[in-house]
Amino acid sequence: MKRKHLFLPAAVGMLLVLMAWLTPMSAEGFSDFGDGEKKCTDCHTLDVPEASEILKDTVREVKDVAPAHVSGLFAISVTGNDGRSGLIYMDYSKKYIISGVTVRLEDKQNITRAEMMDLNRVDTSSIPVEDSLVVGNPKAPKKAFLFTDPLCPFCKKLHPELKKAVEADPELVFFIKLLPLPGLHPDSVRISKTIMCENSLELLESSFAGEKTPDPKCESDVIDRITNLAKELGISATPTLVLPDGRIAPGYRPAEKILEMINEK
Repeated sequence: MKRKHLFLPAAVGMLLVLMAWLTPMSAEGFSDFGDGEKKCTDCHTLDVPEASEILKDTVREVKDVAPAHVSGLFAISVTGNDGRSGLIYMDYSKKYIISGVTVRLEDKQNITRAEMMDLNRVDTSSIPVEDSLVVGNPKAPKKAFLFTDPLCPFCKKLHPELKKAVEADPELVFFIKLLPLPGLHPDSVRISKTIMCENSLELLESSFAGEKTPDPKCESDVIDRITNLAKELGISATPTLVLPDGRIAPGYRPAEKILEMINEK
C-alpha cells in the first residue's frame, strides 16, 4: 500500500519561503524601510502588466502589486480562476509563487490580511451616504461605512462598539448599510426593508435585541441598491467595515481596534 504524502503542499510552501530567505542578498537588500539606505525595490521591481504576463496561466486577473512586508517578496492581489479574490506572493527572481498566510511572530499579526486590505482599497467617495443609518455626527470628517445584517450575531456584537468609537473620536461617523444575507438569515430581507422604510436606527437595534419587527409599510428598492453596491465593492459578508482610507475590514472588532486601524499611518 502506497503511503500518501498528505503534507506535501505545506512542505513545498515552507521550502519556497526558506528559499526566499536564503537567497544571497547584500546587507542593503534587507533595508526596505531604512532612511538613506539602498532598498530592495531599487533593483527589484514588478508591476501589474508584468505580473499579469507571468501569471496569465495561473490566475484570472492581477489587480495590484506591492512590496510585501516580508523582504524578498512581492504581494500580488489577484482574482483566481474561480472568481474569488486572494493574495499570493512572488519572490524577487519571479520564478516562484507562494500562497498562504504570513504571520509576524513578534505580535502574531496576520500580515497577509493587512496586505490584502492595503491592496484592495475602494474609493469611499463612490459610496453614497444616502440609504444609510447613521451613528455619530453625519458631518464628521472621518467617514466609515458598515455593511450589516439585522439578524447577524457578530453584527449585533459589533454595533455597540460603533457608539464607543464615536464617543472616543467625535470626528468619526459610521454610515450603516443594511446588507441582508437571506441564505443565512431568511427573514433578514423583510426586516431590512422595514428598517429602511422607517429609516430607523432604533428598529435595527430592536432587531439586534431579538424583538419582533413588523412588516414594511412602503415599497422601495433601497435594499436591492445596497446589495448591488456591495457586489461592486466585493463585499459578501457581514459585518464588513469600509474604513475612511478605503480599506475593507470584514468581521468583528472592538472599538479600540477600530480606532487604531482608522488612525494608523
